[in-house]
Amino acid sequence: MSDRVKELRGVSVAGARPVGRLRDYLAIARFDHATKHIFIAPGVVLAFLIQGHKTAGTVSGAALALVAAVAIASANYVVNEWMDRDFDRHHPTKSERSAVMRVLDGRIVWTEWCALLAVGLVCAALSSRLCLVVSSVFALQGVAYNVPPLRTKNLPFLDVISESVNNPIRFVIGWAMVDPTTLPPSSIILAYWSGGAFLMAAKRLSEYRDISVAGLKDALVLYRASFKGYTELSLLLSCFAYALFSMFFLAVFLIKYRIEYLFLAPVLVLLFAQYLGLTYTPGSTAQRPERLFSERGLMVTLVALGALFLLTTFVKMPFLTGLTTPSFIRLE
Repeated sequence: MSDRVKELRGVSVAGARPVGRLRDYLAIARFDHATKHIFIAPGVVLAFLIQGHKTAGTVSGAALALVAAVAIASANYVVNEWMDRDFDRHHPTKSERSAVMRVLDGRIVWTEWCALLAVGLVCAALSSRLCLVVSSVFALQGVAYNVPPLRTKNLPFLDVISESVNNPIRFVIGWAMVDPTTLPPSSIILAYWSGGAFLMAAKRLSEYRDISVAGLKDALVLYRASFKGYTELSLLLSCFAYALFSMFFLAVFLIKYRIEYLFLAPVLVLLFAQYLGLTYTPGSTAQRPERLFSERGLMVTLVALGALFLLTTFVKMPFLTGLTTPSFIRLE
């Protein structure tokens, strides 16, 4: 048995870990994952489209909100890597994280977490009251997800639902950049939440398949306790369910606020299908969402979705309003 396989299966391997350096403490904040904040953009766009002249946001407020989102996300990553350091060693790639490979000082780690959290919450407070409230929920989610006794990441299905709440949180932060005086419609929040749950479930499905195929299925539960309650089939079915919920709530939203967006549905369905297909690729980027920009097919579909979004935003189609009222085709 190789040392690498021994480590993944929890067998002790001789050799002292080096002491952490400054760059290791910066690495656990995962500033390179800032691309995930692209999920803020739809909140900004839809707030402009729906609220129009009623918006009350400022450029400085928007900038502060963005800094708040990045800082609090990094604070959550810090606590994630620190609390997971003894579990990540059982994962084929996460075992190479700084908190696993090096000895980090807990006092420095928690100071880093507090500093990032303070920066985030202060910037959020300076941006708007709504941004402060949502950013506080963002920070609390990081604690509930990672820190005992809650540690929701250990519970099957709840781990996905609790982690994916970050998606609607980012959406609301984007909305608050434009209009900090109102909340977005509940239908789009639930659509965003369900869509995020699909992404998280797909990530777990990809991990489950990769680690199982490598003959390290026993390492799954050592890496993440929630995998004890999962099977490949249950993860696949949950992806399907989350995708359906997302499309349902999105349909409710578009019928109420912009029925022209109905034409986005086929492209969104294709996007869900493509992403699910990624989970069946060995070493899939579904496990590392920050690298999805390297998936050419997915990016082509996203560009098509963006172009169609612009078209349906600025071109009114009155003939579609008939779809919102009951009607029947008479045969006689």
